[in-house]
Amino acid sequence: MSQPLIDLQYVSDEEGNPTAVIVPIDVWREISSERETAYLLQSEAMKRRLLEARERREGVSLEEVREKLGI
Repeated sequence: MSQPLIDLQYVSDEEGNPTAVIVPIDVWREISSERETAYLLQSEAMKRRLLEARERREGVSLEEVREKLGI
């Protein structure tokens, strides 16, 4: 399976050396999310909480939350 093409823009200095890259915002958000998840997974307690949350199937409806918060 091939990776989709990403429209990257490179920024160079006067000598033509690449100094930065501009990526589409959706790609940046994905990268940021993955970095945050990797950071959180460094903690065993947080790793356990995230895995428990992923397995959770019950929840609270928006109406219940609004009622509890009085909004």
